[in-house]
Amino acid sequence: MARVAHVIGNGDGAHLYQPAKGIKITCNLPPMAVEGVYTTCMVDFKMMKAINEGSVEVPGDWTLGFRPKKWCEMHPEFHMKYARQIKYFYLDLPPYARNYTDFNCGHFAVHMTANRIEADEIHMYGFDSMFDHNMRSCTDVYLESDRSLQNNTRLMDNWRPIWMKLFDEFKDTQFFLHHDHDAIKFPKPNNVEIITP
Repeated sequence: MARVAHVIGNGDGAHLYQPAKGIKITCNLPPMAVEGVYTTCMVDFKMMKAINEGSVEVPGDWTLGFRPKKWCEMHPEFHMKYARQIKYFYLDLPPYARNYTDFNCGHFAVHMTANRIEADEIHMYGFDSMFDHNMRSCTDVYLESDRSLQNNTRLMDNWRPIWMKLFDEFKDTQFFLHHDHDAIKFPKPNNVEIITP
């Protein structure tokens, strides 16, 4: 029986997620409540800082990347306070990502789901930058981000090739991209299917 996972990102298309059977993984805080979340993935210092200041609350178990691990090392009181919520640190950086900055929370969550959870099918919601010049994220509501046209273009130019290589790395995993249209902005690999409403 296939191991099915649902990765709910922060883009506008996250609303396409409907409760379904399978493991649920969220990125930061999705724009709506998701029941039965297995883990929430976080990769940024600024997210840790916001949690530490009390301006953001992230319920449930967490999977943290390289920078949150560094934050915990620099702030042992933070680590002690939230240790029970930290499921694990996932530090894999695939060779096709130049650095942890280019490997965003969505990449991180999907890579972890394919690699560590070993899901056979991964449904993805709210990954709009693969389809449109749309970098809106519900994370921007509570964390300040540079959303200038120049920065958005730079990020998309970095992020899209990583997606292509990630899909290629996990050739035996079937990916389902849920979006409101199917005009993906790079060649669609054979193990990727686009689901539209």
